[in-house]
Amino acid sequence: MWKPSKIFYIVCLMLFIAGISFFSRNVLKGYQHYIMKSFRLNGIGSDSVAFTTTAILRQGNGILFMETTDRMEPPPLVLCVIESAARIYPDRPVVYFMKGLGNITTEEEEENTRRHFPTLSSFPNVYFFPLRMDELFNNTPLMTWFKKTDPKKERYWTHVSSDACRFAMIWKYGGIYMDTDVISIRPIPEADFLAGEHSQSTSSAVFGLSPHHNLTWQFMESFVENYRGDKWGHQGPVVFTRLVTKLCGTSVLESKEDTTCANISYFKPGRFYPILYSSWKKYFEVWPNLPTFDNSYALHLWNYMNSEHKSMVPGSNTLVEHLYQDYCPTTYGHILENEKTQI
Repeated sequence: MWKPSKIFYIVCLMLFIAGISFFSRNVLKGYQHYIMKSFRLNGIGSDSVAFTTTAILRQGNGILFMETTDRMEPPPLVLCVIESAARIYPDRPVVYFMKGLGNITTEEEEENTRRHFPTLSSFPNVYFFPLRMDELFNNTPLMTWFKKTDPKKERYWTHVSSDACRFAMIWKYGGIYMDTDVISIRPIPEADFLAGEHSQSTSSAVFGLSPHHNLTWQFMESFVENYRGDKWGHQGPVVFTRLVTKLCGTSVLESKEDTTCANISYFKPGRFYPILYSSWKKYFEVWPNLPTFDNSYALHLWNYMNSEHKSMVPGSNTLVEHLYQDYCPTTYGHILENEKTQI
């Protein structure tokens, strides 16, 4: 009578383990889809749950972006920035508020919106919601300013309204705010932080605070009390710098190392601005040796300086092309595919 050998048992065991592994991977994929769907529905797997920003951002750890014009077709840089955040923060909601977007109250409506952004639709932690300033500013110091301000008479309305919105969004939801020209490259280790833009200015392009933080309220009060819509940057970096200087003195601004201000982290400029605004074109140049940016959490590409409308060109071997390849490969692939179809 044939008796199974030791080798036979080993082979059977290996096949069994392989089968379990294959089964587990496929089952986990199914569970992952279910879990992410439940996550997108306020933690409950039911379509009856209201699909709101408050529900999605209830934990106060969202990554927030916005578009204050009616533009509904974001340029590649914006898509790259949002994708990079979705990849760097896979367990946190990444929300893009868009002024031109219609109301979204159900998952179905949000899913329909997602289809318009194919490079982002595969990321379950990315959400799209309308930007409604009258609702956002309600119950904040910004509401009185908003009611008496005529956008048609404002020289920099797109920019000053953006400055106001970022304060109100962080006050209401908490989390991290980023401009849509800030590419995420590694997680920011602090929840509450400000950052230096250079040795004399505090950044308004990226900052993080918990919901209803007292500092955010002070920012909004300063915004209103010192409003000058005719001066570029007066409602953005100037507001931050004014309050930081008042609370902590100029030594914080001038520090070459990470420090603290008003009991929150204050990051040195290199964390987000390793390339200064005067050298913004370097992002669109070919480097003999690519920088590693080991000491940075994200990279601000200074898009407002880009009057020449420079963009990422596949095959150019520029620094920005390498950033797209590394941190937003889906967007990069989409651009590359479109370029091929147009040839």
